[in-house]
Amino acid sequence: MKALKRIVRCTNNGSNKPQRPLMLLFLGFFIALLGIVILTITALLTSGSSTSFGIVIFIGPIPIVVGAGPEAQWLILFAIILAVLSIIMFIAMRKQADKKVS
Repeated sequence: MKALKRIVRCTNNGSNKPQRPLMLLFLGFFIALLGIVILTITALLTSGSSTSFGIVIFIGPIPIVVGAGPEAQWLILFAIILAVLSIIMFIAMRKQADKKVS
């Protein structure tokens, strides 16, 4: 019942400005797209060198970390750190939203 009240309050607040989670979602997509573009341009311009990458895919609350290339272990470590920070940020934002609703 509490969750339903929270949904009703969020939909009936009357403001047309975008909410913070939606803005963070768009920011995440933009950063991922920018990274793909930079990686592609770098791979095309430097044909003699190898390219490394690391990626985190969230399926629900479970992060899946993948990496390839000569420096993959550092990129995977960086991706794991980012995954932990994003989970902490999600929990903090959820607690903040719960305080505002109560």
